[in-house]
Amino acid sequence: MSIEDVAPIFERINSTGTRLTIVDLMRAATWSQDFDLIDAIDDVRAVLSEKGFADLDRKVILRTMSAAAGGGFSVDSIGSLRKFGSEKLKKAALEAEEAYRLAVDFLSTQIKIPSVAILPYANQIVVLADLFRKLPKPSAEQYKEIHKWFWQTAASGYFSGWNTGMMASDKQAVIKFADGIAPNINVPSAVRPPVGIWSSRQFRGNGAHAKLIGILLAYHNPVDLLTGQVIEVSRALAWTNAKEYHHFFPKDFLKRKKVDSSKINCLANIIMLSSSSNKIISNKSPSEYLPEVAKAAGADLEKWLDSNLITIEAYEAALNDDFELFLKLRANIFDKAVNELAHW
Repeated sequence: MSIEDVAPIFERINSTGTRLTIVDLMRAATWSQDFDLIDAIDDVRAVLSEKGFADLDRKVILRTMSAAAGGGFSVDSIGSLRKFGSEKLKKAALEAEEAYRLAVDFLSTQIKIPSVAILPYANQIVVLADLFRKLPKPSAEQYKEIHKWFWQTAASGYFSGWNTGMMASDKQAVIKFADGIAPNINVPSAVRPPVGIWSSRQFRGNGAHAKLIGILLAYHNPVDLLTGQVIEVSRALAWTNAKEYHHFFPKDFLKRKKVDSSKINCLANIIMLSSSSNKIISNKSPSEYLPEVAKAAGADLEKWLDSNLITIEAYEAALNDDFELFLKLRANIFDKAVNELAHW
């Protein structure tokens, strides 16, 4: 029977109310005395623990195992794993393990993502792992294209609606790129987002674009605006604790001005700042605390601002407590930075 037919039966007889996933169903369908699917997947996760990716969803790894066994990323392809013996399944698991090792190494060292929690979309790594499975040693030019692919798919929100057709298209794009047939990883529907997204979207822990802003800031090696000390971005990007993220226009100051909370917490108003500096700024207006920034930075003011993706024009707007102009200018800065990385 197909997985679609089996699932309702499992649900009806599951009197304990345990939530079953495709991984549970496929574990039952592929189990033998010398192969346990969950053990094989968890072996992959254990290898990734050093880089902070041990919590990668099991279904994500299962998609790559399905591709390694000759199928695709979809549930239908995953269902075909039940046809294979333990030796082929073990081989697929080992291929997936090495592929994820390479994919996570790329994400952690080149994109500066220290854990799975900061990955904008979990399924990005499915395609990335399949790419490294087929192309374990990319050339310098190919690495440039992989970088471009990451920023394009992350910024466009491409994986927010990843369906079966897109999965098949992405698999073919990977094959053509890995085989040297195509010069890039073709994702025609990964389109440039409007500039207004950076001033309208909220900074939330589970938001893909909020994570992207964290990565983008880390990419530019930000310094603390009051001390000039380099921000410990790995700590900030741990994402479980948002203490390193703060509002450039302090929240309490904007509340006193009756600014809507959706604008207060928008991406364009977020910077990385040490907790101690944030306490000094407290609820002051930018026109009160920015002169202290200028005094501390001296001739390095523009350099300090640039590291935080703030231009002199945006800084001057903030000096005048002009929140609307600041948001507009900073959204343009984010837009430009993302477009350069995505080659849009």
